[in-house]
Amino acid sequence: MTFWRHRRTSTLFAWTLALTVNVVGPEVTAAVEPGTTWQWTQIHGHRIYYAVRGEGPTLVLLHGGGASGEQSFEHQLDVFAEHHHIVAPDQVGQGRTPDVPGPLSYRAMTEDTAALFQQLKLKHVDVIGFSDGGILALMLALYHPELVRRLVISGVNVSPDGLKAEHREGLLAAQTDHPKTIGEKLSKLWLTSPTETELSLTLLKNIPQPVLVVSGDRDLITLEHTLQIFHALPQAELCILPGTNHGTFSARPEWLNPIITNFLNREADPGPTPK
Repeated sequence: MTFWRHRRTSTLFAWTLALTVNVVGPEVTAAVEPGTTWQWTQIHGHRIYYAVRGEGPTLVLLHGGGASGEQSFEHQLDVFAEHHHIVAPDQVGQGRTPDVPGPLSYRAMTEDTAALFQQLKLKHVDVIGFSDGGILALMLALYHPELVRRLVISGVNVSPDGLKAEHREGLLAAQTDHPKTIGEKLSKLWLTSPTETELSLTLLKNIPQPVLVVSGDRDLITLEHTLQIFHALPQAELCILPGTNHGTFSARPEWLNPIITNFLNREADPGPTPK
């Protein structure tokens, strides 16, 4: 399993963290992609770094676990920045954002992201989330519905039961009694979360925004679980990419980018339709 396919496994994080850049001050040096700049802000007592790029309606990109926006969306940044103002935050302990003491939780990352929206005065914007980022996108829509207009999610589970059995077994084997590194913390998070109080199929019924649900037919999330998510959401569309694993954005940009563009540019939907 390689990092560029964004497989969620703890063995990859030492390599990931070696790529992080330590910079000081509110204006951060340009990232790898030309035209991208990095900024930081103080949220809930710690720094959050975020990338900005392009002009137009705001589009927020939420990365997969252990990655960053420029890694999870390497093949989307150029395309979407042509017509959007991209904001791509790095979650705690991932990308450029430093870790903080204690365990990771999806609820805490959701509240960090919502606080960033509020600081940047973002409301009713489109959000694309990959893997962990897709979980955060759904939770933003659930707990802060005024912030989100449309969502695109890929490789998402609303409980650990949505992971394929072999992946859960691998996570179980990687557990430690006292997680300290970001890899250990993420392994613990994936094995135990989202919790039923954070996100569930029942809670998804309270999300009114249009959602494009994406999955590879060989994803590490079971297809059955993805279909359950699709059916639970009142306004959802489904996109299953053939011959594709968990890394949909990196593996199939030539298919996925125009599908997402069409979804985001569409006029307001008339409302839920029977599935």
